Amino acid sequence: MPSLKEIRNRITSVGSTMQITSAMKMVSAAKLKRAQDAITQMRPYAEKLQEILGNLSATLDLSENAFSEVRENKNILIVGITSNRGLCGGFNNNIIKRVSYLVNEEYKSSNVKVLCLGKKIRDVYKKTPNYFINEGLADVEDIFSNLTFENNAVIAKEVMSLFMNKSFDKVVIVYNQFVNAATQNVRTEQFLPILSKESDGGAANSGDYIFEPSKEEIVADLIPKSLKIQLFKGLLDSNAAEHGARMTAMHKATDNAKELQRNLKLSYNKARQAAITNEILEIVGGAEALKS
Repeated sequence: MPSLKEIRNRITSVGSTMQITSAMKMVSAAKLKRAQDAITQMRPYAEKLQEILGNLSATLDLSENAFSEVRENKNILIVGITSNRGLCGGFNNNIIKRVSYLVNEEYKSSNVKVLCLGKKIRDVYKKTPNYFINEGLADVEDIFSNLTFENNAVIAKEVMSLFMNKSFDKVVIVYNQFVNAATQNVRTEQFLPILSKESDGGAANSGDYIFEPSKEEIVADLIPKSLKIQLFKGLLDSNAAEHGARMTAMHKATDNAKELQRNLKLSYNKARQAAITNEILEIVGGAEALKS
């Protein structure tokens, strides 16, 4: 049985850990509010724009919309989005597992590269340079240290350029979609080529569009903008999901620390009671010995 001093030291250590986890929970809760507001305001706009783009793509031919060109999937780019920090449960591990499944199972017959956004997935794929590709993105590689639309646009432009020059035939994004503070869904979303409503299994709205000022100008501006917003939505979703996952994980860690501290205090009191009882028995035994 551990000594009283050892138990007392452990109670102090658990108390210090509980203060840290409680503080991290409050910090994540404060950050979650801002991140949640950002994604809930962004999501309806991004989804509506994507719907319009899907309908529009069905009315355009390949010469008007090169971003919809469907090719044989020889070269595939996976954009994996994780966080920069841990202590958020299975948040990062779920993304890394999904990306590994795509690399080793679903797309194993293709040449696959992984564009890593977030330190956790970057640390994993830097060890496998045959999959890792972050060239030309050194300035914005650490996107979550400064999550802005401008930095997101640089990454989206680079990905679009890689697709247009036929370095890759397909681009998919893997990220955690924010549902609520306790729930995050791993999403695998096709980024390029653009899926029209018909190819996505839906019914395309084939109504006549009136283009102003001209079809070419609108398509040239709308499609890249929509793709940038689609990637930014994934980044905002992941950012909000990270804070939700960390808040939940730290809440559970704090509860576990409280329970552990309660059990340690009980053990400490039992050990102290036993020590006091032994001392009393020794005193009584000594007194009886003196009498006899």
